[in-house]
Amino acid sequence: MHRSVLPYLWPITTGLLLAAVLLLAFPEQLPNPFRQTPPAAVETPPALVPTTSNEQSTNRPAPDIRQAEPLARNQGPASYSDAVNQAAPAVVNIYSSRIVERDQHPLMSDPFFRQFFSGDDATTHQRMLSSLGSGVIVSKDGYVLTNHHVINGADQIQVALRDGRETLAEVIGTDPESDLAVLRIDLENLPVIELADSEQVAVGDVALAIGNPFGVGQTVTMGIISATGRSHLGLNAYEDFIQTDAAINPGNSGGALVNPDGALVGINTAIFSRSGGSQGIGFAIPANLAHSILNELVTRGRVIRGWLGIEAQALSRELAASFGLRTPQGVIVAGVVSGGPAAQAGLQPGDVLLSIDGQVILDARATMSDIASIPPGTSLPLTIVRGGERMEMTLEVGERPVPTNATSADRQSGS
Repeated sequence: MHRSVLPYLWPITTGLLLAAVLLLAFPEQLPNPFRQTPPAAVETPPALVPTTSNEQSTNRPAPDIRQAEPLARNQGPASYSDAVNQAAPAVVNIYSSRIVERDQHPLMSDPFFRQFFSGDDATTHQRMLSSLGSGVIVSKDGYVLTNHHVINGADQIQVALRDGRETLAEVIGTDPESDLAVLRIDLENLPVIELADSEQVAVGDVALAIGNPFGVGQTVTMGIISATGRSHLGLNAYEDFIQTDAAINPGNSGGALVNPDGALVGINTAIFSRSGGSQGIGFAIPANLAHSILNELVTRGRVIRGWLGIEAQALSRELAASFGLRTPQGVIVAGVVSGGPAAQAGLQPGDVLLSIDGQVILDARATMSDIASIPPGTSLPLTIVRGGERMEMTLEVGERPVPTNATSADRQSGS
């Protein structure tokens, strides 16, 4: 028996010894059960912001705004406490609430089951929905800038100051297309923030974000200006964001983005995130734009923008070639609003709009923003291509209608 097994033992022993030598010589070939695999990237799209109509025109004077001195770019300080002490008292917490009705029983929405409930059981119950955000006091008159989405649909808005005072706020006006809103509070001796010229903001400037993230209380985070003029994000109809890597989290919306002098350079608005928290990509509405919207909402009750009344589609190289164009410059008129300025001027679906007032159209969104800044009633010369032929026409700019129950995607398509 031993003789029959012995010839097999030597090859097995030799193989085991050879395997042990190889594993000792190349340990990296051993399987590692703790080796991590990077997770798959899943991009979360930004939330859409619902819209509401604005208030009627008023005769209020424009707010008295404090303009900050230009930022001196020299060696940075070891501490930004002076900037925080200058700006933080004017940053407020905003608590908005609204009452919604719901059925007591989940089956009450079905008429068949509703008949089995008595009258007392069939009554609806109300519950309170609350949201949290931030705002910035920009005038001694008590005007507060915040985001439209912070107070949208609220039945009651409460503002809490850093010094412990609290009061209810009045909504002066909202502008869903820029995601800005103006509130007013009636308190004495209000701290006011100074506004910087956001056109002078440069990439690399230090930025401080002040707000109330997650309701933990006023918090300051620091970063830099990562980019300016950000657009095509699908957040608002009109986009010209300042990008920062200063941490912005839920509850920071409507808060202040300030420079090292404590002057306001932007209103914190949105983040790009895969987790719901800050990942170093935050966006703020520039102070200059916020100032312009503030003045219009206070003095007029609404924001007046120029409007052509067309639905524009980007012109690709393939479409440009089909229209006989050498370069993809301009936009295709995909639709015309009945009775709008474009319809009255004779524009038709299928026309290619090449230039407006002598300016070649290179970017549809930028052109939309340029048109919005033109006062209604202004005559604009247009150059179009129809049926392969160039044509010139003149259009009178109209006033852009106030959007109602429109999604952000809907608002982006109209010019």
